Amino acid sequence: MKNLILFAHPNPASFSAGVKEAVSELLKSQGEEVIVRDLYGINFEPRLSAQDFQSFQQGNIPADIAAEQGFISQSDRIIIIFPTWWSGMPAILKGYIDRVLSYGFAYKMGANGPEALLKGKKAVIITPQGTPAEIYEPNGFYKSFEVTQDIGIFNYCGIEVSKHFNLAAVTSVDDATRKSYIEQVTSFFKN
Repeated sequence: MKNLILFAHPNPASFSAGVKEAVSELLKSQGEEVIVRDLYGINFEPRLSAQDFQSFQQGNIPADIAAEQGFISQSDRIIIIFPTWWSGMPAILKGYIDRVLSYGFAYKMGANGPEALLKGKKAVIITPQGTPAEIYEPNGFYKSFEVTQDIGIFNYCGIEVSKHFNLAAVTSVDDATRKSYIEQVTSFFKN
């Protein structure tokens, strides 16, 4: 299987980075192909510009966007790892979605409305969070993440979200709990 890991955390020593490494190592040990796109590491430009729009309208895809679309096109599974900040994703990842999952690549408008163009791909979303589950869960945040991220972004493009891990309170739990989070995530990927 060809896996694309989209990673969005600026700190290479973060818990999110530890999750990325654990997942990547496990998949490689199982003989799977893994490509990691560290959005901060590659200094991805997240701003969708007027020039981008102009290029899209002329049928020209900017080189950085075309490269990322190539990674997505070649993948069977996309693993998105990012911290939940202010009840959402880091701006760099939102910008990636805005620029890369563009009209004509990820979706188009057909006679009966929107048509998903990335059918057959699967996704796993892994979101470490500083907020405890006892705050997010009863207030409906996890459901809203599912609606806005899983359904509103990925399903809209035809990508089936197999699992969304909400890893709560990572900044305040003990090391044993953080280790159990990594074990939960990696066990999902074991053959």
